[in-house]
Amino acid sequence: MEVQQFYYDNKIVKKFLYASIFFGAVGMLVGLLLAVMFIFPNITDGISWLSFGRLRPLHTNAVIFAFVGNAIFGGIYYSLQRLCKSRMYSDVLSNIHFYGWQLILIGAVLTLPLGYTTSKEYAELEWPIDIAIAIVWVVFGLNMIMTIVKRRERHIYVAIWFYLATFVTVAVLHIFNSLELPVNALKSYSVYAGVQDALVQWWYGHNAVAFFLTTPFLGLMYYYLPKAANRPVYSYRLSIIHFWSLIFLYIWAGPHHLLYSALPEWAQNLGVVFSVMLIAPSWGGMINGLLTLRGVWDKVRVEPVLKFFVVGITGYGMATFEGPMLSLKNVNAIAHFTDWIIAHVHVGALAWNGFMTFGMVYWLIPRMVKTELYSKAAANFHFWIGTLGIILYTIPLYVAGFTQHLMWKDFNPDGTLKYGNFLETVTAIMPMYIMRAIGGTLYLTGVLVLIYNIYKTVKAGQPVEDELAEAPALQRISSGRLKGEGWHTWLERRPIQFTILTTVAILIGGLVQIVPTIFVKSNIPTITAVKPYTPLELEGRDIYIREGCVGCHSQMVRPFRSEVERYGQYSKSGEYVYDHPFLWGSKRTGPDLFRVGGKYADNWHYNHMYDPQSTSAGSIMPGYKWLFANKEANYSEIENKMSVMRTLGVPYKDEDIANAKKSIKEQSAQIALNLENDPDYVKDTKKAEERIRARGEKYVPMQDREIIAIIAYLQRLGTDIKVKTAE
Repeated sequence: MEVQQFYYDNKIVKKFLYASIFFGAVGMLVGLLLAVMFIFPNITDGISWLSFGRLRPLHTNAVIFAFVGNAIFGGIYYSLQRLCKSRMYSDVLSNIHFYGWQLILIGAVLTLPLGYTTSKEYAELEWPIDIAIAIVWVVFGLNMIMTIVKRRERHIYVAIWFYLATFVTVAVLHIFNSLELPVNALKSYSVYAGVQDALVQWWYGHNAVAFFLTTPFLGLMYYYLPKAANRPVYSYRLSIIHFWSLIFLYIWAGPHHLLYSALPEWAQNLGVVFSVMLIAPSWGGMINGLLTLRGVWDKVRVEPVLKFFVVGITGYGMATFEGPMLSLKNVNAIAHFTDWIIAHVHVGALAWNGFMTFGMVYWLIPRMVKTELYSKAAANFHFWIGTLGIILYTIPLYVAGFTQHLMWKDFNPDGTLKYGNFLETVTAIMPMYIMRAIGGTLYLTGVLVLIYNIYKTVKAGQPVEDELAEAPALQRISSGRLKGEGWHTWLERRPIQFTILTTVAILIGGLVQIVPTIFVKSNIPTITAVKPYTPLELEGRDIYIREGCVGCHSQMVRPFRSEVERYGQYSKSGEYVYDHPFLWGSKRTGPDLFRVGGKYADNWHYNHMYDPQSTSAGSIMPGYKWLFANKEANYSEIENKMSVMRTLGVPYKDEDIANAKKSIKEQSAQIALNLENDPDYVKDTKKAEERIRARGEKYVPMQDREIIAIIAYLQRLGTDIKVKTAE
């Protein structure tokens, strides 16, 4: 039998791992800054690109797609070559993948702080970057699949099953969720509206967690854990059950993010049923991982790599038990919109993704530079300080979540809300926010220790070079099932059929949920009183999106007594038919805004946006002073925006579009006139005008500034139908 020599490409692995470490530190540093902003909300006062609303999506994208994403690619490129006994199919494709992905990340770093965002969670990047993501993802998939095709190992190992499922599913999710019509090079509107947009987004959002943060790491677990422990995987049969049940069930679970919302009841219930069933395959994977360590627990006590893996897998088990529990309606009623959800997400992110990545880095890099890890003591210190950081981060947020729930729903004996002022709940959980910041600091400290440890290891080792390997060429045999061969064993040597079957498994759930919601009109009843936004309100909504207000405020009043008393009549699906994109939110750091229209005078919104603490003592909302700057609002794209909206089904007439700027001028003038009823406003603006003119600058009347558009949008919210509004 001919033995062939070839070289594994270690340099591409090195690039991805170094990028992961760098972006991990940056993303977590931004996260720590955001945690500090809860304590000192005006720490970046007046700097628009450092505001909470703009930095939050930068943090999530940096951690998910830069830190975790680069780690996934590095881990896959290393393991796939060895599992296939083949170099990656194309060095050119490998490098296009690496540099293309880093350019995408740089695009996120540049655009998100400047306010270019779609507002859709984990999918905030605008349409040109979405296209780039799709192209680079296809490059990655092509390179991976062709490597599998030209492999020298007959059967594809369990880790590769998860890699293939990741590629296929993320491609489908990204493309469907990112369908949007451009207004210009950095602005677009989702093709879906309201309830439909919410369903597609959380079909994507939940399964981005499932198929970007979970399945690839399960594949990495199945490779690196046995390698580090020097033990075979506990159960091959359990691996099969784990894989197929997980990828089939996961795709159905997205609607559990939208319980008690305006989403049709049948879709909500489907999400609940399949979410609960997810416990079985998820824990099957955790058990398979932990039992792989049977007989080597003494080694776990001394090896930091195994310590990281054990806590990472345990974190996976905790998060995948908690997730299905949170999908139960009675539990969801407690947790949704509270800090409990933030704690839940970070158990998965910090323990499962973070610790698995750290363990992989500590195992891989010394091998590639052909030396021992510089300091096991430092790695152990990283483990313990990181573990303590997770505890101090998550437990206070669990307490905060329960506190929020209890206070939001507490009534006096006379039937009134005991804590009618939302700020009372914010004040009560401030100690938890301080502890969360301390926990985040400890976790980031561990990452800095890793950076130093890896730097010293690399410095002491040899340059990373391609690794010589040899293996016999794969001898082709009959494509049919051999005598005594099981169906799955046959499938493992047919990677194309395996990929097709995987694609079918993940498409079923999505089609059952999404197709009826989008194409069956009766699922989204219309309300004749609901009208499109005026041009000024549409501009105000875009500014609201730009500033990331949806990160702290929901626009979904659920049918609970406490919410109806606090906010007004519960939300109806027909009220969102012109919302491209939807803005239901997923966290209430501040109160729900869906019925805020008409609740306060224009001058209250004016003062609140400039200095929130002046109207709401104790508020942790930052000021938005740049909206008041002596600069004329740019409404040059309004006709294009309305034309795109009309293409999407919003019934703007030709005369509405032609008269858009005139409409903006008239509505702006009325709001400015309303503001002049406040003598303090008149006095302050007169003084400001004098100062500006004294500097020789042109004075822009307040009615032409962005704050007016925001006020117009806020005053419109929830006013289309006649409902009782809470005081």
